[in-house]
Amino acid sequence: MTRFTQAELEAARDRLVPDVVADGLSVLFCGINPGLMTAATGHHFARPGNRFWPVLHLSGFTPRLLRPAEQEELLSYGLGITNVVARATARADELSAEEYREGGRLLAEKVTRLRPRWLAVVGVTAYRAAFGDRRAQVGPQERVFGETRVWVLPNPSGLNAHWTAATMAEEFARLRVAAEGS
Repeated sequence: MTRFTQAELEAARDRLVPDVVADGLSVLFCGINPGLMTAATGHHFARPGNRFWPVLHLSGFTPRLLRPAEQEELLSYGLGITNVVARATARADELSAEEYREGGRLLAEKVTRLRPRWLAVVGVTAYRAAFGDRRAQVGPQERVFGETRVWVLPNPSGLNAHWTAATMAEEFARLRVAAEGS
């Protein structure tokens, strides 16, 4: 893995990272926003402590553990990745409430256009902020975008110590089973 200096990471601030999307996906995973490592590499969930890729594999969404640089392979499994807010920051708390709301509006438009069967937002706090649903919990939501159902997953960041990789994988697997049945 490439090592970046602090200056190189800071230079990635505010960079945009292209979505990994296609029409009619089974599940479109949605992060909060790109971190600086993701922006520096151009690969989603690239920070070494982020558990997205291991949990995706443990939950059965992928047949092997993918590296962030292999993110385009997700499309062959009917999966994709986007973000609530496109702008890269060092921490999610650098985003404003308005950025979350505008990100939610743009995400709803994107989902309506791409028509995935499921939108999976990784991070209940981000989902609450983007869609003004302060009581949302991890799991399936009542909200839909056209025909797209919504599921909120735990945030795979290494900072989210409340969830282990194993308990996260169980929740991701619940979504996988629902997606396979829809």
